[in-house]
Amino acid sequence: MAGLQIGIAGLGRMGSGMARRLHRQGAQVVVWNRHPGKAEELARDTGMTAASTLAGLVAALAPPRTVWLMLPAGAVTAQHVTELLSLLEPGDVLVNGANAHYRDSIAEAGEAAGKGVHYMDAGVSGGVWGLEEGFALMVGGTPEAALLARPFLERLSPAPDRGWLHCGPAGSGHFVKMVHNGIEYGMMQALAEGFALLEGQTTFPLDLAAIAGMWRHGSVVRSWLLDLTAGVLASHPDMDGIAPVVADSGEGLWTAQAALEQRVPAPVITLALQMRWASQGKNGYADRLLALMRNRFGGHEIQKEA
Repeated sequence: MAGLQIGIAGLGRMGSGMARRLHRQGAQVVVWNRHPGKAEELARDTGMTAASTLAGLVAALAPPRTVWLMLPAGAVTAQHVTELLSLLEPGDVLVNGANAHYRDSIAEAGEAAGKGVHYMDAGVSGGVWGLEEGFALMVGGTPEAALLARPFLERLSPAPDRGWLHCGPAGSGHFVKMVHNGIEYGMMQALAEGFALLEGQTTFPLDLAAIAGMWRHGSVVRSWLLDLTAGVLASHPDMDGIAPVVADSGEGLWTAQAALEQRVPAPVITLALQMRWASQGKNGYADRLLALMRNRFGGHEIQKEA
């Protein structure tokens, strides 16, 4: 194969969108997935090349190779980083695009350097909209690694000259993405609380979707999250069938931990994280105990579960 080549390992919502965007931008993309059927389906649909193994993915690329991992953070990514480092050659580039802890990325960069492989950590934002709108990319690594990866960064981002940034040495990309996600937690919590207040009042017949739509233009709280919120309120005005459970990816926790380590006050991010935990039933024991305490000191009624 010749021309601009890249291997994408991991074809979840983000990975498959990134592979499709690069393919549309003229790159020759080789794809691999832990469940081979997904890679084969994507190849049939687009004309990409599907590899059945990581070794096959590496073999299909001409050196210097670029392989971009988009697997779940933690043990899964660590396992595949180790395997790829045994397959790649000096001068190749390995990009870790998982929501990994920045300290893990620093350690992996050291391992890669020992084998002569360029390592980059990439924080990727954009979700399912990234395919059409472009992804926001926060990358860390050596200047040499950034130069080699630049053609892909320019094609994945909203435009070649914006939406991506070489933040600094290895680990910096994932650190910036970690804080980005912490901020996201706070912004989402504030929007949710505000609309809960609007919904809960009984004095005025308010149209929440209309309010959200109006705020999108000229308001100081206008944002992409508000755009998405307006769409949600228009399509699900009564929230019927939606369980009040909000998952957390782990990056909010890492951000709160970093704030504690640095002694930097971050109460909004920390509380937004804790509110997600509360929605997952992790405050159930404390809430039950509070109800019993109120009963004991004030004789307040205890509500029974249905």
